[in-house]
Amino acid sequence: MSTPTLDVPTLETLVSAAVAAPSIHNTQPWRFRLDRDTVALEIRAATSRGLRYADPAGRALHVSVGCALLNLQVAVTHFGWEPVTRLLPRPDEPDLLGTVRLGGPARTPSPAHLYAALWRRHSSRLPFSERPLPAAVLTELAEAAHTEGARLSRPSPRETDRLLQITTEAEHRNTADPDRAAESRRWVHEPDRTALGMPPEALGPQDFRERVPMRDFHAHRHPAVLAARLFEKQPSIVVLSTAHDRRTDWLRAGQALERVLLVATAHGIRASLLHQGLEWPDLREQLVPPTSDRRDHAQMMIRLGYGPEGPRSPRRTAQRTLAEAEEAPSVSR
Repeated sequence: MSTPTLDVPTLETLVSAAVAAPSIHNTQPWRFRLDRDTVALEIRAATSRGLRYADPAGRALHVSVGCALLNLQVAVTHFGWEPVTRLLPRPDEPDLLGTVRLGGPARTPSPAHLYAALWRRHSSRLPFSERPLPAAVLTELAEAAHTEGARLSRPSPRETDRLLQITTEAEHRNTADPDRAAESRRWVHEPDRTALGMPPEALGPQDFRERVPMRDFHAHRHPAVLAARLFEKQPSIVVLSTAHDRRTDWLRAGQALERVLLVATAHGIRASLLHQGLEWPDLREQLVPPTSDRRDHAQMMIRLGYGPEGPRSPRRTAQRTLAEAEEAPSVSR
């Protein structure tokens, strides 16, 4: 079998697709490098952009990289190759989180709606309408998570109230913790040459009813979103979970999360990620009820609905992302 040939424009498109993925605080904690001998893209952790206080174990970093991996797989398939993915392929290189090799011709064609959606997907922190989500779409979202080895559950209204209260408690703790507050604030700033972090206008307003606990970031807010607004009365919340809680599970959770978000985007559904409760171990344990048929580990809480897109956050260019990888040494032990 002949080795696939990857030209520069296609390589840059693949990396651009990958970095369109969401990441906590838009830290974009990844580095991409092409191994020209194997025609495989390596994805390494950019640990310097990890969150010391909100994510000391690096779980959210792994989830973020998992999202980028899924986008890369979708893009590789779109160009006609079979993506051959390995997670944590070299134990002696802990920063190497995954590789995606360009295999032979794709066994199944890439769903065009997913590739189109990855360029349009971005979080919306604005109020959603009261329009309910169709049952068929919720089923499709659950199937998307299952495809990547995760579970997506939709809690009852009463359970939703409990989850929102847990998230509110986490937000209060974040507000009271000087280190976490300062860490969040550092990632909010006007767009600059780093192309990292959150522009103030992307933060969105707070909920006037104080029911939907949007992250405050303790930062200067854009004048257009200073005032609190009425959010939906009955938020549509789903919880993404995995059976285990290892590094590979975090990466798979990221892949599942991004597949869910792409399917939602293809259906015109907006999403925002309520991550605060996952940042406190005692609260994270409470995000999956003990009454479920298996004791899962919560990996993300997602708010879904119909509404405005909201402003985008910046992304680093493919050229810059690839150049950064060439400049940075790998970490081995």
